[in-house]
Amino acid sequence: MSSARQELLRLLATKSFRLGEFKLSSGGTSDYYIDCRTITLDARGSQLTGQVFLEEIRQRGWRPQAIGGLTMGADPVVVAVAVTSGEIHGFLVRKAEKQHGTGQRIEGFREKGARVVIVDDVCTTGSSTVQAIEVAREFGFEIVGVMCLVEREEAKGRPNVEKAAAPAPFVSIFPAADVRKEHLERKGDTLPPIFAVAATCELCGRPAVTNTPRNRCEVHRT
Repeated sequence: MSSARQELLRLLATKSFRLGEFKLSSGGTSDYYIDCRTITLDARGSQLTGQVFLEEIRQRGWRPQAIGGLTMGADPVVVAVAVTSGEIHGFLVRKAEKQHGTGQRIEGFREKGARVVIVDDVCTTGSSTVQAIEVAREFGFEIVGVMCLVEREEAKGRPNVEKAAAPAPFVSIFPAADVRKEHLERKGDTLPPIFAVAATCELCGRPAVTNTPRNRCEVHRT
């Protein structure tokens, strides 16, 4: 593992990874949460993100003209890679057509037939990545690769993305298991465990104030 990749993993493990009880955008729940934007929008984290993504792209010989993804998880990744490379352009995919002006869903680089890489920060179900793939292909881009910073390895995210991306490959920089392992090895709970909104005490049903080790209200927390 390169030094940049190792440093990026360390930052994700200490600043982005949190243990607790969380409701995910997919509707499911999890005992951990990874907020990649704390890193992709961090000064040093952004530098490392651009460097690591660019290293992977060059190693695979994709030679894209542009990189893009669905707003807003992809936004800082796109900018980081574009700035680091100095030659790969960026584009962003809107979640819906804007209701004014040209009504376009793709902002930034727009050259039909161009070789592009689709990126995202976290892949759970893969729905945002799949949406970006579909919009990019509909516009006329040639997708040569798909990447995410962290893959949660659940909710059929990988097969969903691989099916949509084919024949382009799908690559994750880190599986979530590696980020969790690094977090636990460093005992880096600099961010306290928190719980999902509306969590309730397992004993009485009152609003929970802690989830360590179980959801408990103020009365039953000790």
